[in-house]
Amino acid sequence: MLYYAVVFFIIAVIAAIFGFGGIAAGAASIAKILFLVFVILFIVSLLFGALRR
Repeated sequence: MLYYAVVFFIIAVIAAIFGFGGIAAGAASIAKILFLVFVILFIVSLLFGALRR
């Protein structure tokens, strides 16, 4: 999932360089959402891993 967040971030940067503001904003928002989901799942995974031990 972090891979997809990075891919959408790169798409946003490339679109911003070429002047496609709408596409860049959309890709950046998707990248933010995916990154937040990744962080939440990572924290949940750490908590469940700590509780198992």
